[in-house]
Amino acid sequence: MSATAATPSVPKHGSEAVTDGVRVIVRPSFMPSESSLEAKRFLFSYSVTIRNDGLARIRLAARHWRIIDGDGEERIIEGPGVVGEHPELGPGDSFEYSSFCPMSTPWGTMEGHFTFEREGKPFQVAVGRFYLVASA
Repeated sequence: MSATAATPSVPKHGSEAVTDGVRVIVRPSFMPSESSLEAKRFLFSYSVTIRNDGLARIRLAARHWRIIDGDGEERIIEGPGVVGEHPELGPGDSFEYSSFCPMSTPWGTMEGHFTFEREGKPFQVAVGRFYLVASA
């Protein structure tokens, strides 16, 4: 990908953040067919694109999510890698993955950070707040 390539569009509920040469774009969406208002079960998917805009190779080591539902209840999710992977990205490389977030309210927020390693040294990359909003 060239340095002049356009950034994928970020929807109104998504986010884009750049930390230390690493760009993270999140595109959330509501999954109505997997949700139930009566059962207070709302399922959201989100797609994450990570792009190394820096000059050195990086490796994703861990994730940290802060999820807050519409009632103000907070959950912290931490773990190694993303979707069972620890992607390595050279300069200009991108990695995209999708995941899910169940909630008991029809809206909430997610934000957090990824821990990457560059030349053996860990550093954190912000994931900007994005909004999980149930809509028909």
